[in-house]
Amino acid sequence: MTKRTAAKYKIDRRMGENIWGRPKSPVNRREYGPGQHGQRRKGKLSDFGLQLRAKQKLKGYYGDLTEKQFRRIYAEAERVKGDTGENLIGLLERRLDAVVYRAKFVPTVFAARQFVNHGHVEVNGKKVNIPSYRVKEGDVISVRQKSKQLELVLVASQLPERDVPDYMAVDHSKMSCEFVRTPGLGDVPYPVAMEPNLVVEFYAKN
Repeated sequence: MTKRTAAKYKIDRRMGENIWGRPKSPVNRREYGPGQHGQRRKGKLSDFGLQLRAKQKLKGYYGDLTEKQFRRIYAEAERVKGDTGENLIGLLERRLDAVVYRAKFVPTVFAARQFVNHGHVEVNGKKVNIPSYRVKEGDVISVRQKSKQLELVLVASQLPERDVPDYMAVDHSKMSCEFVRTPGLGDVPYPVAMEPNLVVEFYAKN
């Protein structure tokens, strides 16, 4: 188990929100943060604090990406024409691990990273084991034949708390999905409010 996987509940509690919408999240039971100072009253956050929190929440949601990885994706979003915040969401959703998670092939985004790493996924019929691989519109992502009966896969497809978004066409009988189009912020089924505009403000100033 990776360090990040072990820390996923800590991320929820640090943010004070159930960012993946999981029924087992500790935030459902106690809303204060982790550690001995977690129950202290929180002061009003400054603009910087709000921007930092928005960045940490978005970064955490996609498997607690490293700052270097996240900054690189942001820099790319900034270079592309259009709204930087929307571009950022589109690039994050095109990560292979995010697509595998959205398609409900695995139960968590952390499991998706490991699933891809271990060679269980194909893109257009070819094995791809890089979680950050950028999926293109029209690509077909599928679980490899020998991996379709893994308990993890069978359980994930039945999870009631998540729906597959409409920018993906998923066939769970074949364990494959087509990435139909790149989504904008309004298309992505985040369980909590994400604020990419604040992330843009954070990087603009820092």
